[in-house]
Amino acid sequence: MSNVSGKTHTQAQLNNYANQHNPNNPAYRANVNNRANQLNPNNAAYKGNKSSGNQSGAHKNHQQ
Repeated sequence: MSNVSGKTHTQAQLNNYANQHNPNNPAYRANVNNRANQLNPNNAAYKGNKSSGNQSGAHKNHQQ
């Protein structure tokens, strides 16, 4: 994990960074849940992920 400097970031930016990297914070859990949804083919968020569509298309080409 990298550090964020108080000399180059505002207090709000430091707070946001800390919240996103704290497992007890809702912002952290929301990010983890969103990532899990994007990787889950049974979730609607998966179909909207551009990189997953490209990967599946490339996979189909390799099978033929």
